[in-house]
Amino acid sequence: MEGHKVKRVVIVGGGTAGWMAAASISKLIGKNLDITLIESDEISTVGVGEGTIPPIVFLNRLMDISEQEFLAEVRGTFKLGISFEGWRNIGEDYFHSFGAIGKDCWAAGFQHFWLKGRKIGFNKPLGDYCLELKAGVTNKFSHLPNGGINYAYHIDAGLYAKFLRKIAERHNAKRVEGKIVNVATNNKTGFIESVTLASGEVYEGDLFVDCSGFRALLIEETLHTGFEDWSHLLPCNSAVAVQTESVREPVPYTRSIAHSSGWQWQIPLQHRVGNGLVYCSRYMSDDEAKKTLLENIEGKLITEPKLIKYRTGQRLKYWNKNCIAIGLSGGFIEPLESTSIHLIQRGITRLMQLFPLDGVKQTDIDEYNQQMKYEVNNIRDLIILHYYVTDREDSPFWRYCKNMPVPESLKHKINLFKETGKVFVKSEDLFKEASWLQVMMGQGIMPENYHTIVDQMTDEELGSFLSTISTQIQKTVDQMPSQQEYIDYYCKAGSWD
Repeated sequence: MEGHKVKRVVIVGGGTAGWMAAASISKLIGKNLDITLIESDEISTVGVGEGTIPPIVFLNRLMDISEQEFLAEVRGTFKLGISFEGWRNIGEDYFHSFGAIGKDCWAAGFQHFWLKGRKIGFNKPLGDYCLELKAGVTNKFSHLPNGGINYAYHIDAGLYAKFLRKIAERHNAKRVEGKIVNVATNNKTGFIESVTLASGEVYEGDLFVDCSGFRALLIEETLHTGFEDWSHLLPCNSAVAVQTESVREPVPYTRSIAHSSGWQWQIPLQHRVGNGLVYCSRYMSDDEAKKTLLENIEGKLITEPKLIKYRTGQRLKYWNKNCIAIGLSGGFIEPLESTSIHLIQRGITRLMQLFPLDGVKQTDIDEYNQQMKYEVNNIRDLIILHYYVTDREDSPFWRYCKNMPVPESLKHKINLFKETGKVFVKSEDLFKEASWLQVMMGQGIMPENYHTIVDQMTDEELGSFLSTISTQIQKTVDQMPSQQEYIDYYCKAGSWD
């Protein structure tokens, strides 16, 4: 395919992954491309990816999307982090916020100053030094000057796909309805050449984007790419999801509530709440999971419980020949830190950065796969951390998690933080130092030492430093409206109809 220009892009599958790919590619680099998205009305999408993380805000800006219109159409709310309830132990909760914590110096993160402060009598929780955390737990939200608050969204996944579809079609992407019954490949190169629908229509392409979900029609069923299984590291393999009517104002965070064999999510939108239970079928049956979920939700049911089966892991290659797997077709970690939509976004962004306009080249393929695997593995390690570092021993599931083998990369991060309070991340890592320390400390790891540079401050200077930060944060939060007040003013559903 070297030298064979890419002019025709075929996206197989709709949903969030397909329409995000179609909208992004058509609007940002698609001027001279023929983009076709094929989806079947007979095939349902998973449709429960409703939590996001802050990079989606920047994608929307890149695509010149009006945030107010977007949130009104997808019935969205703001999200400042995730409340982890019962993960360290039953009855013990913590908050993983999207914000920076305190102020770092060139040699050490803020946690070192906080640790020294505790020794001299400044006993405020670490969260008091994080604006997003303080705003989140008090149900406050507003935009602040100069991007002064880090946030993401809760969205209705079905409405989001429709919103993206309108953008894609405005930029000449074409939608074709139909079920694919055959995929043709080149006998010599193995590259995909065309797909055939049940109607007999044939669609040829130069580049194929597989957004077919767990089925992985192109990347696996056709190209037999292979799969790296993480079931021993992330044992949950099932979920049951249901939507309920809202019974109170939405909070600006996702709730993640640990149960005996997994965990439950609650995602508040403007018009309803998304609920689900993630669990391991070795320790909990589907009927038990459904019963547990229904006994722990509020509000009238809007939908019937939907069962989802999955396997954690990733394809051995995200880009194989002239096919790129985006979304669930490329792999799945699990929704604990709301990274699924982010990885769709990153996969599409990398594709646009490495787009093979002049023909598919192995160097581009290798770079794409290397970058994707690095990012996914880094995210995987943080997800494992929640399960592995726990005081829970109340069920066979938690006993397994506490004693399971984990990657050396994660072991090193845990040991380094425990012994020294230090966290090192690379600039391209999704989860920065603040995320790692919030989860590690939330799960019960308290560093044994702090960096010696902190001792350059007198106790009085350190006390003033800590007090100034927490006081300013509290003052800012006190002046913010409730999230509901802000939504009513800024992006109420129906205001852009």
